[in-house]
Amino acid sequence: MNRLRVRFKRGEEIKFISHLDLIRVWQRAFRRAGVMLAYSEGFNPHPRLSLAAPLALGVTGEAELMDVYTVQSISNHAFAAMVGPQLPQSLEIAQVFPMPLEAPTLQAQMRFAEYEVRVAAGDKDNLNSAIDKLIASESLPWQHQRDTGIKSYDLRKLIESVWLVCHENGFATLGMKLRCDSSGAGRPEQVAKALGLDSPLSIHRTKLILQAG
Repeated sequence: MNRLRVRFKRGEEIKFISHLDLIRVWQRAFRRAGVMLAYSEGFNPHPRLSLAAPLALGVTGEAELMDVYTVQSISNHAFAAMVGPQLPQSLEIAQVFPMPLEAPTLQAQMRFAEYEVRVAAGDKDNLNSAIDKLIASESLPWQHQRDTGIKSYDLRKLIESVWLVCHENGFATLGMKLRCDSSGAGRPEQVAKALGLDSPLSIHRTKLILQAG
């Protein structure tokens, strides 16, 4: 069995497909490319591929990570050359590199995600003040409505940093580094709301940060 880590980009044209649909897109591409996926064991075997942190609907990404286990031994260059042409527009392989089979899973290694978030914004100084106040706060009680009910938690613990990238003509781009691990995942739209802003015009994930080593 062979294990490859794939860094890929998800663009505008497919930003509204679900996580499960994205997995199916990859599986079809692998079949067309002749890449034989390894399967899990047990009563309900499934293809062994996993994403580090699924993107929410409407969010684009340029540094998404996926681990793929194949039956045959295949080089990173051959994999990219075989699978790349089978992918739809706006889904692009950026890099492939081999991984030891015994290495921790991507989900176990995830620590943070970075985003660029475009919002409608008023005065630049007021926005900077709101960011400073948010970062200086020790806690930020928050509630989120889920299908299973209301979940209450401290949003501040999920925010590592927020910064202003640019501000012009009534719009701003914010950089956000948010926690993304087993303890929880920060959501850019919630951080924007905590800053007193309307829902983001766009959210783009720029980086996934794994545990060192």
